[in-house]
Amino acid sequence: MKIPALVVISTLFLGGSTAVVGAAEKKYGPGVSDTEIKIGQTVPYSGPASAFSSYGRVMTGYFQMLNEKGGINGRKVNLISLDNGFSPPKAIEQTRKLVESDEVLAEVGTVGTVPNIAVQKYLNQNKVPHIFISAGGRRFNDPQNFPWTVPFYPPFEMEGATFGQFIAKKLPNAKIAVLYQNDDYGKDYLTGFKRGLGTGTAKIVAEATYEISYPTVDSEVIQLKTSGADTLVYFTTPKFAAQAIKKANELNWKPAQFLASPVNSVQGVLTPAGLDNVQGAYTTQFTKQAGDPAWAQDPEVVDYIAFMKKWAPNDSPNDFIALSGYVNAQAIALGLKRCGDNLTRENLLTQATTFNKERVGMLLPGIELTNSKENYAPYRTLRMAVFEKTSWKLLEE
Repeated sequence: MKIPALVVISTLFLGGSTAVVGAAEKKYGPGVSDTEIKIGQTVPYSGPASAFSSYGRVMTGYFQMLNEKGGINGRKVNLISLDNGFSPPKAIEQTRKLVESDEVLAEVGTVGTVPNIAVQKYLNQNKVPHIFISAGGRRFNDPQNFPWTVPFYPPFEMEGATFGQFIAKKLPNAKIAVLYQNDDYGKDYLTGFKRGLGTGTAKIVAEATYEISYPTVDSEVIQLKTSGADTLVYFTTPKFAAQAIKKANELNWKPAQFLASPVNSVQGVLTPAGLDNVQGAYTTQFTKQAGDPAWAQDPEVVDYIAFMKKWAPNDSPNDFIALSGYVNAQAIALGLKRCGDNLTRENLLTQATTFNKERVGMLLPGIELTNSKENYAPYRTLRMAVFEKTSWKLLEE
């Protein structure tokens, strides 16, 4: 009997439909359902590094915004953001809560070298993604020993080397003093900086370290001034950078100043330190600046300012720390989106370590995110900038 063509076509479509459903089978890890993706992080909302707290507020606001628009692949994102106080014991306690009580899919965007070091071993032993963390230490880009930890912040050694190369070229006779935090954060910066300086005529004449528990770094700045240095490099956290800038000015010491990107926030560091005290200072950048007139009409800047006004109204769009949280949140969202319906911990790790020239809003032209199974760090280049009047201005090279 001859089968009607219509029936054949229908059967083919039904077969195809069945195949598609099979191929798109959903796979879920902890914290995931048809309607929700639960992720967590810890941020220093209190303690000696509380200037970084805007990271968490902005990242929380970003996922609230996405949820209002329907979430990611139809699922709302529940970001649980807890205070780590920049304290290792508290970071461990809060991370264990996220993993064992809240049962999150992953820990994402956790802020600070000290807290991330504290929880790195625990998360890797339990095979929980520890991804796009806001720390650029060398130990966080170690796929062989810590395969579940993926950094997002530009590598501290790379930024230190950028400063060193710039000074070697532009200030070849510099006598340099370095103030750095006595931990992996400060030491990684210093390692890169020395490599960048190379064997030229610019020399480090003094180094001073401090502990995160110190009340001030006044005595360290006095020590550095007595060295006769004409260039001062800050590999510190925000509180100590602001203190050191003010103290140098009180001593009537006017060196050329270089501020690591975590301490170049106009709102969090420079304004408290006194804008007059940082004119002509240098830093590195990888993002557009909302306060720079050159970007005033840029669509990404316009969108970012509107986002901040609605979703993080108590934080300034001109604050680099807040902006870093915005960029970081976009990368986290992109990693989750790439997972589709395969929202397992293993697949999230895969998606977060296979970025290929990805761009998110507010990155400078030419800055792209690329990483791999062998090299987790997503940034490859940085730009130098100088502080003029009330904002940072990009240098041409």
